[in-house]
Amino acid sequence: MTGLALTSLTLSHFRSHLRTELSVDARPLAFCGPNGAGKTNILEAVSLLSPGQGLRRAGAEEMIRLPESIGWKIASRIKAPMQVHEIETAAEPGQPRQVRVDGKAVTKVSLGRIVRIIWLTPPMDRLWIEGAGGRRRFLDRMTMSLDPRHGEAVLGYEKAMRERNRLLKDNVRDAHWYVALERQMAETGARIIANRRATVSRIAAAQDGAETAFPVADLSLDHPGGELPEECADLADVLNQGRHADLAAGRTLRGPHRTDMTARYAEKGVSATQCSTGEQKALLISLVLANARALFEDTGSPPLILLDEVAAHLDSDRRAALFAEILKLGAQTWMTGTGDELFAELGDAAQFFDVSETAGASVVECVRPAS
Repeated sequence: MTGLALTSLTLSHFRSHLRTELSVDARPLAFCGPNGAGKTNILEAVSLLSPGQGLRRAGAEEMIRLPESIGWKIASRIKAPMQVHEIETAAEPGQPRQVRVDGKAVTKVSLGRIVRIIWLTPPMDRLWIEGAGGRRRFLDRMTMSLDPRHGEAVLGYEKAMRERNRLLKDNVRDAHWYVALERQMAETGARIIANRRATVSRIAAAQDGAETAFPVADLSLDHPGGELPEECADLADVLNQGRHADLAAGRTLRGPHRTDMTARYAEKGVSATQCSTGEQKALLISLVLANARALFEDTGSPPLILLDEVAAHLDSDRRAALFAEILKLGAQTWMTGTGDELFAELGDAAQFFDVSETAGASVVECVRPAS
């Protein structure tokens, strides 16, 4: 494989890991061990090499290893098709997380231009039956993977909206206070709307015609209060015209921050909310694989894929189909499971690691090394 791969990873005082050093190749990796041994912590560390708060959406303080309560650090080497990068992220107690690429300080958002990482975790199994916020985050992560600039638009929109909501809560009625904020919200919001719609179309194209054992998920975007315009001036009008109702509510009632993403099992014509638990999981896997295929087509390299406890919820046929698609993509995929039998279909095509706990610290041992 010649695509994107993480070839070394060092964790220092990160959650359950006192010090863990991994040297791997581009094949899939399976981390096996009992619950609580520290398997998911490894995947979380990898996820922190991309924009955002990682797969647990945790704060820097939550990742500090106890009882030492000192700063933690993650160091990695990322091999891309044309170059190699050293990425480090770390945090000291009471301080925000810092990121360095090749020795230079950078923003978290900028990581999206270097490495594309997508993931699926057990809490996401409830994506279709819980609130819209989780589905928006899922959509925005897919969108950021395809267009890293999307993260900057989301941050800009949310910052301006927080300031506008503060004015609304304080019952400020002077229009002059709102004009600049609404202009910023309209500019960034229009980009968010356009980006999300482009992502839905891109994912649909990546699913269409793909030979896969996983069901096609037809995605759609719903906007409370009516369809939102993509034009900046029109979106500014929406905010302006909604200001009276927003003052009464004390918050912004319309905008891309309230968009919901819904899905339908295409073959059955059934909403994801009405599907069985197994079908809902299969739809999620279908979207993750479609995201990976789209990135491969757009960039010439598959993303890193993180799958936490995914094999345990699939029968042997679906597991074999998932692994076959991963190998076909050539994606370095980091997976966890309670036993290596869950990854038997991979055979020598993967690297296997045992994860255990000794003296209160996670220990990772390679049992089938890199080729």
